[in-house]
This record gives sequence, structure tokens and C-alpha cells, in this order.
Amino acid sequence: GIVNSISKLVAREILQPALALESELRLVCRESDLEKLLADLAVSRLDLVLSDRPIPAGLSVRAYNYPLGESEVALFAPSRHARRYRRRFPASVDGAPLLLPVHESALRRHVDDWVETQGIKPRVIAEFDDSALMKAFAAAGEALFPAPVQLTDHLARMYDARPVGVLAGVSERYVAISPERRLHHPAARRIIDLARVRLDGTAAA
Repeated sequence: GIVNSISKLVAREILQPALALESELRLVCRESDLEKLLADLAVSRLDLVLSDRPIPAGLSVRAYNYPLGESEVALFAPSRHARRYRRRFPASVDGAPLLLPVHESALRRHVDDWVETQGIKPRVIAEFDDSALMKAFAAAGEALFPAPVQLTDHLARMYDARPVGVLAGVSERYVAISPERRLHHPAARRIIDLARVRLDGTAAA
């Protein structure tokens, strides 16, 4: 299960090692909001959930958090517009068109806090619960959008997007959630062990 606000590129990097297992394995990925995925995890419809936040406090579900790592977050823009936003950043973001995840995502809350701290008011022109759709819209226009810094090379190749500036104090966390306190599922163990190496803050996606 993959929380739909997580970057598809990050999710691919986290899950890819499972396909290298020698035993026969079929990887089935389902996207939804965290609460729905945790409900499916509780009744064994899923073996693992990838999330941008731990299990919410007060939620009655027998599952365990496995922190994987985190990445700094930057605002990106199509390359033809990035230079003008890069000048005088973050003041240049004031009044600029901005694409954001929906309010339910952890990243959205962090970006909202950053905007308030900076005392700026960008124009939020669209909100998305799917990170890939947000990037596709950005590539077709001139709006800014937030994304993990570690995806800089991917975003340049796939969406012709360039970083405008890092959001100080903002990071995207990655957490694996399992129904097992001690991991026995071989694919889950491999995913978590290798993700912690790749997402240690120094490895590129």
C-alpha cells in the first residue's frame, strides 16, 4: 500500500529491491489515503504500507512503524521559469502560482507552515492527492511545486523542472508500516533494509 501523496519516484526506489529476490514474487501496489491502507493492513489485504507519516495517534490498529529516512524539500518550477523565481527567493514566491498536495498530506502541512513563517502569500491554484499528477500539471505551465531534493535529477529529465530554492526546515519523511513487530516477510525485510541505506540523506534516488 502506498499513500498517494508520496512521490511515485521515491516509491519505486523503495520497492524496486523486492523484485530482485530469488523467490517468486508478485508485487501488487495499491494507492489510497493512510487510514484506508491501514484498514486493509489490519485485515491482511496488504503486507506493508509506505507512508509520509507514522500511524496517527489514537488510531486503533495493530501495526508498527519502521522509519526509512527523509529528504529535504525544495520548490521546483519548469526550467523556462525557474531562473526568475530563483532570484530573491523566497520573496519571489509571494504571489506566485503554486501547486500543492491536499491538506491531508504531511508535506502540505509543512509547506503551509513554511509559507506562514516566511510571511509570503503564494497563489495556490490547484491541489492534488496524487503527486505524479501535480508534477504533470507543473510541466505544462509555470507554477511552482514542492518535491524532495533527492529527486532533482529525475524531475529535470522527466518534467524539465529545476529547483528554485530549498524550504528551510521542511523535509518529507518515509515510513514503512507493518503488522509485524519482528519482520518475517522476506520482501518487507529487504525493502526496509535497503530503503534505509538509500534514504539516509546522502544517497541519490
